[in-house]
Amino acid sequence: MKKLSLILTGLLLIPTLLLTSCDRGDDPIDNIIGATDSKFTILKDYMVNNNLDVDMILTNVDGQKFVVAAPSTAEEVDAFLDTYYIMDIRSNTDFLSAHVAGANNVAFANILTEAANATKPILVVCYTGQTACYATALLRMYGYPSTRALKWGMSGWNSTTAGSWNNAIKGNPAATSINWKYTAAPSNVTYTEPVITTLLTNGEAILKERVEAVLALGFQGVNGADVLDNPGNYFINNYFSETDYLGFGHINTANRILPFKLADDTYLSLDPDAKTLVTYCYTGQTSAVLTATLRVLGYNGASLKFGMNGLYNSNPVWSSNKWSSSVPKDYPVFSN
Repeated sequence: MKKLSLILTGLLLIPTLLLTSCDRGDDPIDNIIGATDSKFTILKDYMVNNNLDVDMILTNVDGQKFVVAAPSTAEEVDAFLDTYYIMDIRSNTDFLSAHVAGANNVAFANILTEAANATKPILVVCYTGQTACYATALLRMYGYPSTRALKWGMSGWNSTTAGSWNNAIKGNPAATSINWKYTAAPSNVTYTEPVITTLLTNGEAILKERVEAVLALGFQGVNGADVLDNPGNYFINNYFSETDYLGFGHINTANRILPFKLADDTYLSLDPDAKTLVTYCYTGQTSAVLTATLRVLGYNGASLKFGMNGLYNSNPVWSSNKWSSSVPKDYPVFSN
């Protein structure tokens, strides 16, 4: 009888234990894997082992940067365009008004679906190159590593479609701002890793789920003037060399964390708890790639729109990547 009583008591305890586990919201898989194998770690290891670390999204295994400039001469245009399956992610109205030969008008939200139709490397085209670079990063992470963005977007292709960039450089707000500094960068701090919440346990599956979620939110950018006026509201990373960080000047409190990678843990200098982690570069194109990548990794990232050009286009330090009226190539555009 005593043995039977113990068995009955054990059977009665099983539902209680199961309910207790459910009440805590425990993920049984996490409990089995252990704290050292968080979902972020699974994602991180998959990306590092499959040539998708941050530096490899910027430049793939074939040495192709995420962005490609328009051809140098008009004679090269046809061959250049024929190399790619072209996704123009601008509005349908603007696409019909002027687009490059052979382009397909694709809504930003549909780039992953459209990519499955591509029979060539993908070239993404937008107004300024920034949203296209954001899309390029997501496509590279999703399984299309040869994807590239057209540098400067349609603004760089023809002067008639250059309005977005021409308007972006007029203000030069940094020139007179009290928050524009020429001091050395603050020392980097080590933070914890981001937290990824998912029921998935496979690195590739987690990555695709994260890319899809980031895509659904659309391009994440922030106006440079807003960051310049209120730098304390952001964790700011200036993605410049030390020479340019000091030479151009920078937003007050801006960090200089370059490069950052997953494999060597340099990404831990970025704050995962920041309300908004702003990355800025020269044109807003590199920062768009980095922001898309950071958001997939669990950071609340935002790209500073138009980069240094939008903040201080008149700065005398420029040697490259400066927008001017000489950038557009005036190559053919088509309408209908």
